[in-house]
Amino acid sequence: MENLKIEGTKQSPFVDFNHTTGFLEISGRSIPENSFEFYNPLLEWLMEYAQNPKSKTTLKIYLEYFNTSSSKYILEVLKKLKEILKSPGAEVQVDWYYDEDDDEMLETGEDYEDVTGLNFEYHQA
Repeated sequence: MENLKIEGTKQSPFVDFNHTTGFLEISGRSIPENSFEFYNPLLEWLMEYAQNPKSKTTLKIYLEYFNTSSSKYILEVLKKLKEILKSPGAEVQVDWYYDEDDDEMLETGEDYEDVTGLNFEYHQA
């Protein structure tokens, strides 16, 4: 399995999914013209990774802004992460970063945590 790395642009986030370490990162801005086209490779990668995950998988999300269509796919990414928990002994942690004055982004993370049931840790950036 290969790592997935996508350089960020003004419209799309930086992505670094490393199967060797179990460390995954999505950061930057997420306002791609076609959210499905951008996020589908991430979802496919996670489906493959879930077949043989590391004992601990950590997803770092630090998005300064994302649009509504990205929001749907970020939730899908989190749902795919939850499937990893079906593997015996597997652990998943989400590190949710937000700017100190961005209460809305903190609340969004809390909403995702409630919906998915994943373990989130919150960090002010």
